Amino acid sequence: MSIAINKDKCIGCKKCLSVCPGNLIKLTDDGKKVYMKYPKDCWGCSSCIKECPTGSISLYLGADIGGRGSRLTVKLKEDIADWKIEESNGTEHSIKINRKDSNQY
Repeated sequence: MSIAINKDKCIGCKKCLSVCPGNLIKLTDDGKKVYMKYPKDCWGCSSCIKECPTGSISLYLGADIGGRGSRLTVKLKEDIADWKIEESNGTEHSIKINRKDSNQY
């Protein structure tokens, strides 16, 4: 699995840089945007996706989990994590999770 970064949405907050366990996300030469130099090295941990306030980072879902080119993003708003899956055909699915309740089971 790997991530995709939409540079048009990136605001250069650098939050993703601080959470990537493999130090794989880099700044562009002008220091205003981020990119991944070697996407094949991505561990698929989704840490950067959860930190990105603009949804400019998405995770490619592999075919082994039914992805077939789908992308996963998340937006956090207070206690709610809104996970969105966009299929390659444009269909969208949303899973809303109350983060206060997420570890109770």
